[in-house]
Amino acid sequence: MGDPRYAKLAKLLVEYSCDLQKGEVVLLDVADIPDEMTVQLIRAVRAVGATPLVETRHTRVVREIQRGTDAKHAKMVRDHEMARMRRVQAYVAIRGAHNASETSDVPPAQQKLYARMMRPVLDRRVNRTKWCVLRWPTPSMAQAANLSTEAFEDFYFAVCTMDYAKMARAVLPLKRRMEAADQVRILAPGTELTFSIKGVGAKPCEGLRNIPDGECFTCPTLKSSEGFITFNTPTLYAGTKFEGVRLELKEGRIARATCSGGSEKRLNEILDTDPGARSIGEFSLGFNPHILEPMCDILFDEKIAGSLHYTPGQAYEDPGNGNKSAVHWDMVLIQRPEWGGGEVWFDGKLIRKDGLFVSKDLQGLNPEKLR
Repeated sequence: MGDPRYAKLAKLLVEYSCDLQKGEVVLLDVADIPDEMTVQLIRAVRAVGATPLVETRHTRVVREIQRGTDAKHAKMVRDHEMARMRRVQAYVAIRGAHNASETSDVPPAQQKLYARMMRPVLDRRVNRTKWCVLRWPTPSMAQAANLSTEAFEDFYFAVCTMDYAKMARAVLPLKRRMEAADQVRILAPGTELTFSIKGVGAKPCEGLRNIPDGECFTCPTLKSSEGFITFNTPTLYAGTKFEGVRLELKEGRIARATCSGGSEKRLNEILDTDPGARSIGEFSLGFNPHILEPMCDILFDEKIAGSLHYTPGQAYEDPGNGNKSAVHWDMVLIQRPEWGGGEVWFDGKLIRKDGLFVSKDLQGLNPEKLR
């Protein structure tokens, strides 16, 4: 009979997240997931009269491809993938990973080269298709979440198939407040940061682009960020884990970046990938009621209830500030009391305190209302 949760998730991705229509073509980009889930995706696509294209990847193979890449090879891969991306109207990626650090020994030069070459494909997918990206539950993810494999799978399917239509209604007041705001102030232990979001716009994320979802993002204007921010959750980027990251900003750029655990050199290598990597491409508030603890997986961690993330690198075009980079690195700060607390202010008005929205119109985003 198979696992009925696979079919439920496939239906949500195809019919709600991508709103796939008859006659459209969707690229199903899967890596290290059960064939049964890929089959359910194909069936869900065909059920609405659309056409599936399938790409099956394996993380260990991707590692080897990147380890030996050069400009000629990376350009060839980019051109191949771009030609395919131009022919699809939608994109669904499900990424499993038996080892989250599989690419940690890919030389930094190769990682930078490959990321730069593939950036146009990513930009095309983000800006010109209906897309949704999610992880697949694995024992390594369960371990990172400090859960048994079975308990993590139950958590995963609960959070990935929650009532996102309800979330979509609740987030609209936050979207309006972000669109009307100018000055943002962030306070927390080790954090005192200000920036402007005037005229940038805002984008609610309620199950249409990432699963799990639960955030509303905007973008600081390019030269407005001033102060410092210390992130209290670990972050994994390019196969390396970083903890205690602290950024100091002057005139919108990261003037100094430090971290604990001996990874500071690597941190700054990534931030020196290109000129745009030291500017900020996103600011977002997270509010998924089911996600409470970090697990070093950004598609989950950036949605943690009572969190925010602040992103060196590439800005999305809508909303965006025009910053371009091969890097897009969401770093997460949790502001609930057990994590040290904190405040978010818009134009001198307190919006969220210790992880809970205080304004009446925003209280529908607090965990007890969204669950």
